[in-house]
Amino acid sequence: MLLLVAILVLFFQGGQTFDILLLSRVEYAPALQNWLFWAFFAAFAVKVPMWPFHTWLPDAHVEAPTAGSVLLASVLLKMGAYGFLRFSLPMLPDATAAFTPIMVTLSLIAIIYGAYMALAQADLKKLIAYSSVSHMGFVTLGIFVLNAQGIEGAILQMVNHGITTGALFLCVGAIYERTHSRMITDNTGLANPMPRYATVLVIFTLSSLGLPGTNSFVGEFLVLVGTFFWSKWIAAVASLGIILAAAYLLWMLQRVAFGVPNAAHASHLHDLNLREMITMTPLVVLVFWIGFFPNPLLMKMHASVNALIEHVDTEELEVAQTRGNRHEAIGDREESPTHSPSPLASSLEPQTREVGP
Repeated sequence: MLLLVAILVLFFQGGQTFDILLLSRVEYAPALQNWLFWAFFAAFAVKVPMWPFHTWLPDAHVEAPTAGSVLLASVLLKMGAYGFLRFSLPMLPDATAAFTPIMVTLSLIAIIYGAYMALAQADLKKLIAYSSVSHMGFVTLGIFVLNAQGIEGAILQMVNHGITTGALFLCVGAIYERTHSRMITDNTGLANPMPRYATVLVIFTLSSLGLPGTNSFVGEFLVLVGTFFWSKWIAAVASLGIILAAAYLLWMLQRVAFGVPNAAHASHLHDLNLREMITMTPLVVLVFWIGFFPNPLLMKMHASVNALIEHVDTEELEVAQTRGNRHEAIGDREESPTHSPSPLASSLEPQTREVGP
């Protein structure tokens, strides 16, 4: 509802059009931008989900079938991050710059909190769900550091998260079909009876924790580089999320793949069949292809990301100059009360203007 209200406000304030490009060229009053930013935030933060609006996600994954979890993790969570990139940054640059510290703080909390919660989980689906909260925290962090490295890393990490987390949910679904349990204690020691399954599980787990040579490493590294340019201390805190990811994912992998087999389910542990291998293999290829050759994807982003950053910077600079000129004009009038308004002062009235691509 708040998203709908914000879109309708943009429609009436931006010349009665829903064209995104035209709405991005309109200069909105700072107070209006603030209200619109939080209306968009209410919708997109739930969708990402950002802390503290994340509580629906673990239960949704647990209750959903495998296909639902894959669709939710791989596609639907990205809509919130896309909304920030498509609406909040280009349309509301002043509010974005003003509230960046808040967004970065919420992203940091999501990274650390999601990782700590994943450490405590005994259910495989809940563990991966909380890891999604942590990994999507890197996405929002990269978006709101407002530099090319951070935003490109965030976009690439949206792709990587869809590949890796979706694949991990497929792995959970495959073992659930055999043992009818998602509990880690019921699914241990799978390397011997299910070597192919253990292999793909290791690959996707190492990708999720950001091992160099896998896709997630490139995205998280770019996000951390962009964060480092914004603040060294924030980058140091965000790096703890990668350390914690290694802790909960490797601990899970140690028990599931290399632990002591559960005798109660031994008769059901047959390896991945042809259909499951056909499903997993393209994802394995993408993990290593993006990990070793990310440039084809990154080069596609350069023009759009640079145009977005230039647009946001131009908006901020022009607004700052306009405010500065207005203060100077007001000061001149106070010094000379009888002086008639100059053309410069009259030109400072709010106007709709266009910004180049």
